[in-house]
Amino acid sequence: MRIRTFEPFWLVKNGLLHSYPSLQKNLETEIVVLGGGITGALVSHGLLEAGHQVVLIDKRDIGQGSTSATTSMLQYEIDEPLVELTKKIGEKGAVACYKAGIKAIRTIGDLVANLNLECGFDFKKSLFLAHDENAADWLKEEFEMRNKHRMGVSWLSADQVWKTFGIRSFGAILSKTAASVDAYRLAHGLIHHSFKRGMDIYDQTEITKTEHREDGVTLQTMDGFSVKCRKVIYCTGFESTELLKEKIASLFYTYASVSEQGIACAKQLKDVLVWDTANPYLYMRTTDDGRLLVGGEDSSTNFPFFQQQIKERKYVKLQSKLDELIPENGFIEDFSWGGTFGATKDGLPYIGASPEYTNALFVLGFGGNGITFSIQAMDIIVAMLKGKKHDLEKYYRFGR
Repeated sequence: MRIRTFEPFWLVKNGLLHSYPSLQKNLETEIVVLGGGITGALVSHGLLEAGHQVVLIDKRDIGQGSTSATTSMLQYEIDEPLVELTKKIGEKGAVACYKAGIKAIRTIGDLVANLNLECGFDFKKSLFLAHDENAADWLKEEFEMRNKHRMGVSWLSADQVWKTFGIRSFGAILSKTAASVDAYRLAHGLIHHSFKRGMDIYDQTEITKTEHREDGVTLQTMDGFSVKCRKVIYCTGFESTELLKEKIASLFYTYASVSEQGIACAKQLKDVLVWDTANPYLYMRTTDDGRLLVGGEDSSTNFPFFQQQIKERKYVKLQSKLDELIPENGFIEDFSWGGTFGATKDGLPYIGASPEYTNALFVLGFGGNGITFSIQAMDIIVAMLKGKKHDLEKYYRFGR
């Protein structure tokens, strides 16, 4: 019997990189960032850069929520194709959202380099595969729209995809802007950098009550301490859906599997992120330690008692799909896990104020590229706190 890990690969691989104290006193500050994952790490860094006094609080250890389970594929593409997004918010807005993703990937690359963060960051390309002939027709239309707006794309025939990457398809869009990273290490690195700059960080601190008033917010912890602040920034990801009456996202359970080291695959595959047009779509990337990570098989239901059995069945399906795309791939599973995944009606995040809460802002980067949305939020949140309008604010607003 081969025993598989219940824990995400990144958590097992990296362990607990940094630990911080729980909150054991009353305190006052300007801004509290709730959530110590990659979103909280990015947003708190942006706030510090803008000169704000920030306290970061997480009910778990740092990075042990969704951040430890993400596949960390950084793409400018939104789950909603550009052609379809144009129908919903107009061509100008759709193009702005897509180009903001391109800028975000470059921004995080600069940030990692400037702070010398060791997090497996690597610029790559993105390969969007047509999984059948019908999909190839609309994918060509998608390519033409992106090419019209100079997004750095090229069209590859099925033969070109096979000869270059060793992948079976019906054609593909190759985009020159993408990246991969170990988001768990990135979150820890950013937060520890902020800690060394003087930001107070408290993990294992659960907030049990919040009181939002016109003059500020008071947070009560499970241990009976209070935190008073002017603003709260919720970076609590999918758990935020439990706080809001507005239906902002549908939650799914998604699965991922990562191979043993040294998998035999086309050398060029190491330079791209791959996903396809199927529903649910399959995605894959290599890791910085020589593995192939494959994910997908999203499901709207999850039964915790049967989680291991479901996960094993999902792995079999992922392996079957991988075999269709890349024959004789040599994939031998080393780790597999499942995690929550959210989808909004337009593929866009919710960033900004909700009418349900006073003196609060939310950063909820749902979708397959939530990290790039969180990178954008660094600028958006700072602008909002200054009372300035941001170009993306209207597309990411609540109540849309």
